Amino acid sequence: MHKRPLVRSVCLALLVLVFTTSAAAQNGTTDISFTVAMPRPHTHLFEIEVVIKRGSTVVVPAQDQLVMPVWTPGSYLIREFERHVQDFEVTDAAGRPLKWEKTNKNTWRVTTNNAREWRAKYRVYANELSVRTSELNSNHAFWNNANLLMYLDGHLKSPSTVRVIAPDVWKVATGLPAVPGERNTFRAENFDVLYDSPFEASNFKTLVFNVKGVPHRIVIDGEGNYDPERMRGDVQKIVETQVELMGGEIPYRDYTFILHLRSNAGGGLEHANSTALGYPRFGFRLTRGDRTTSASPNPGEQREPDYRGFLSLVSHEFFHLWNVKRIRPDALGPFDYTQENYTKLLWVAEGITDYYADLTLRRAGLITEEEFLSATARAFQALQNTPGRMEQSVEESSFDTWIKFYRQDENSVNSQVSYYDKGAILGLLLDLEIRKRSNGSKSLDDVMRYLNTEFFKKNRNYTPADFQHAAERMAGSSLEEFFAKYVRGRDELDYNAALSFAGLRLNTGATVEAGKPVEKIFFGADVVQDGERLLVRRVIAGSPAYEQGVNAGDQIVALDNARVTRDFFNRRLEEKKPGDLINLTIFRFDELSTLLIKLGGRTEGTYSIAPLPNQTDAQKQIYRAWLGSK
Repeated sequence: MHKRPLVRSVCLALLVLVFTTSAAAQNGTTDISFTVAMPRPHTHLFEIEVVIKRGSTVVVPAQDQLVMPVWTPGSYLIREFERHVQDFEVTDAAGRPLKWEKTNKNTWRVTTNNAREWRAKYRVYANELSVRTSELNSNHAFWNNANLLMYLDGHLKSPSTVRVIAPDVWKVATGLPAVPGERNTFRAENFDVLYDSPFEASNFKTLVFNVKGVPHRIVIDGEGNYDPERMRGDVQKIVETQVELMGGEIPYRDYTFILHLRSNAGGGLEHANSTALGYPRFGFRLTRGDRTTSASPNPGEQREPDYRGFLSLVSHEFFHLWNVKRIRPDALGPFDYTQENYTKLLWVAEGITDYYADLTLRRAGLITEEEFLSATARAFQALQNTPGRMEQSVEESSFDTWIKFYRQDENSVNSQVSYYDKGAILGLLLDLEIRKRSNGSKSLDDVMRYLNTEFFKKNRNYTPADFQHAAERMAGSSLEEFFAKYVRGRDELDYNAALSFAGLRLNTGATVEAGKPVEKIFFGADVVQDGERLLVRRVIAGSPAYEQGVNAGDQIVALDNARVTRDFFNRRLEEKKPGDLINLTIFRFDELSTLLIKLGGRTEGTYSIAPLPNQTDAQKQIYRAWLGSK
């Protein structure tokens, strides 16, 4: 097998990451150390060395296996990180080559020749900046260890330390604890901790604050239009609010927010005492009125990001500190890094976390009651405009995330429901249900604190039945109908029944004339402008477009024989009435044809949430306790 030697020269600009334990100080141990080097950052190639040392009393196996994770926790998709590995080679301590072979897509088997120490070297290509992947270039290095570092089979519980040698102008940030007295050296007590601790190395900026004497830092790589003092203060409020929500105890020694600012950055990934965040560099403008959110009445429509959207992202990822990282669903930890880890509880892990993201902002005073309720109404409307809500339950959505959620296509809106979106709404409905049944004495907050005490602190994972039991314990009665209809089932949600507990009602905003809602025309296809072409992006199931032959991917050339752009097309449709006929001239697979479409009608408007007249004292009390209002 051809093996090309790795570059061995090291310059002052070399960044080296070394994982090592106490060099066989204990004869009965197996020490595992890694070196991650990048002598030529512009090539995007990390150079990895893993060294295995066994103590004198450890039996040396005839063969060892190195395994590369195929996914990283928090992002539920097999991403095949091993596909970026190249130039693998193995030697003993004296530099003599050892035999090896690849036995499957992500496993390398090494014949040890009874050597107590051997090492493998390989390169990993890294040129994708996201919160779940890795990027190396001349400006910075960011990596998730599951993307780069193989583990020794059977040794996921083994400890390691991390030593980083960086260029003088670069700093290193990670959530791993530092080893006293050793520069840029960190310790990982096992591989779950190692894979849960991303690294950023660059000339980043740092914002620091303390909560209850515990240090927190925001590490910022990139430039943007943010106000550092406002960001520092507001992130601190988020931390303080959630710490108090969960009982006032801080379960970490320090916390690191790693924030990448790029024109197209977005998303977040949670870790035990850190998080990786991406946000548009100029997405920090302050707006008045409704908080910016991705929830929209029109499927596929995205609102422009703003500062409140950033705070919501921070709030979501920080709440994962408890919900997921400590309060763990059945299959989520310890992890199997070689295959899918199935659970039906992502609607709790992600959806309820999303609910608390915005609820935290309200309780911290970072958004108004009106902004929270407006965002909630938009979320209700977005769900109601998703036909897939009738095709998939949130438990099914959670379970199928490995094959569906990260692989959206033009039919997803018709066949799927997001466990984020519906899960957040279910969190709100369940919260109000518990408050009503307990006469305001308990809430979803108590459910989360109960799970933290009874499961995290007792080192147990919870099941769907456990979560339902915890909710029923706080409600003081059975919630079987709620879970059967809305969690395991696909019934329509009763928004007003829940909102009424807090003295609120949902208005659909439909225009009424002569006592009847006015129908607006309904076409049912989502169109986008692609240069000079108007394309159908997706078609809503059951709509006139769907039933009369419009396909995703069609290019609309003309409407009633007039050439169209998106604006022209939408304006002409607005002039029509339900029942009108239109001629669509389309290209499909480069063939020209015409479709005769009869437009439908439906009552629609902008959803809003308003107070009920003549609220009772009990409703007012629930409202105040729920939103932290005075």
